[in-house]
Amino acid sequence: MMLRHIGHQRGKHPTMTTKAYGAHAADRPLEPLGIERRAAGPDDVAIDIAYCGVCHSDLHTVRGEWGGTRWPCVPGHEIVGTVRAVGSAVTRFAPGDVVGVGCMVDSCRTCEACEEGLEQFCSHGLVGTYNSPTADAPGHTLGGYSEKIVVDQAFVLAIRHPRDQLAAVAPLLCAGITTWSPLRHWQAGPGKRVGVVGIGGLGHMGIKLARALGAHVTGFTTSPEKRQAILDLGAHDVIVSTDTAAMKAAGESLDLIINTVSHSHNLDPFIGALKRDGTMVMVGAPETSHPSPAIFPMLGRRRALAGSMIGGIAETQEMLDFCAEHDVGADIEMIRMDGIEDAYARMLKGNVRYRFVIDTATL
Repeated sequence: MMLRHIGHQRGKHPTMTTKAYGAHAADRPLEPLGIERRAAGPDDVAIDIAYCGVCHSDLHTVRGEWGGTRWPCVPGHEIVGTVRAVGSAVTRFAPGDVVGVGCMVDSCRTCEACEEGLEQFCSHGLVGTYNSPTADAPGHTLGGYSEKIVVDQAFVLAIRHPRDQLAAVAPLLCAGITTWSPLRHWQAGPGKRVGVVGIGGLGHMGIKLARALGAHVTGFTTSPEKRQAILDLGAHDVIVSTDTAAMKAAGESLDLIINTVSHSHNLDPFIGALKRDGTMVMVGAPETSHPSPAIFPMLGRRRALAGSMIGGIAETQEMLDFCAEHDVGADIEMIRMDGIEDAYARMLKGNVRYRFVIDTATL
């Protein structure tokens, strides 16, 4: 893949050292690092990072659980900050603007997907905010667990929320767009019944966004004690998925299910909750594949099982603007940068309501 913009700038512009947190190996804890960022080229936006959300993908990558991790690894792709400087060709942003950076910092920009604004499906492979090959030192991208980042203006997003809400905006750059994209693609809105499976970082945003879009929302959980909390997020109904009778009663009731669960589980009960022509969209990435679902319940009701990941830049901006207009943000717990290992341990236990966000000032 030709990294037209990132690659073009290497060697032509000096680098700068910035503080970061990352790991040198899968079996080593995250620790303070000094990393190199390129200086802003003509198309670049230099950003002082204020907040960075903590995604389960960060943990999978830095622990080497998905394979292919490049070291040192600096995670983080839910970034909110302030523009410090812009390149000579930048027209969309100015110093002092509040901006965001999500899961991508480049793509080929010429394939069919990119031309349609679907950079997340770039035929040549998107350039992730961390752990993707790049011409910049050290040869792969380094993410938002850092003080500063430099990103091409085409992959920078405008943030219009009030400044006192910016920490809660950070998770929208991944958890928000990951649920927004399928909700929009499958046309969730008034008259539609939407289910959300798994009420964590992704799922809680799925409930908030589906409700704000005007859909009737059902939350599925394995934890009866979470019922009121899920209703408080905006769900109209809550179903405990381990309750066989309740799941049977929910049969053929939903137009769309967003399944956010990140571990392998039986899909059949949820497929059974779909109406004829209903779709369950998988957005969680499990450690091992799900058991194959039974085929006849799908054939007999023309149900579909689909997948989705994040969203394109235009769609992400649409989501951010919608959330600003409708006062939607993530429910977060702020942490210090040096508390990341404890946060990871709690995240593995599901002990977070619902997203950790790093206060980058603590670097």
